[in-house]
Amino acid sequence: MADIIANKEVLMAAVEQDGHALRLASQNLKEDKEVVLAAVKQNGHALEHASQELKEDKEVVLAAVKQNGYALQFASKELKEDKEVVLAAVGNNGGALQYAYQDLRDTEEIVFEAVKQNDKALEYASGRIKKKISNLEHDGTIVEKFICLNKMSRAKSAKMVKAI
Repeated sequence: MADIIANKEVLMAAVEQDGHALRLASQNLKEDKEVVLAAVKQNGHALEHASQELKEDKEVVLAAVKQNGYALQFASKELKEDKEVVLAAVGNNGGALQYAYQDLRDTEEIVFEAVKQNDKALEYASGRIKKKISNLEHDGTIVEKFICLNKMSRAKSAKMVKAI
């Protein structure tokens, strides 16, 4: 097994080259926000090795998912429910949708962002959204179907406003 690194300067130099070097850090350094931020900015997956407290820190998690959307899997439950965090994750990698809180997988805006990045992300959307997309009488890509759905939704909203 590799030696534990307890020296902050040594660890900072290491994580700036390879974020996964955080796995070698002492527990104190895994709790150090500066160290963890440097690690996740280099490799978002380094969030896996951060302290639980920093997996609950929105700034740290946002930095991680912006670097690698799949880092969302290591975020706290609360941040997997955070719209801003999930949008950043799926904007980086649509497949990160699979790690989002179920209610957010039923949000058209979030699913659309995920599908724009990777059309295979639709498999992680809620059944309701999948059904809505499959029922559209529109030929084209999934992204084009979402654009069509968005236009239909805006038209329906405009009619509702006129009725009021």
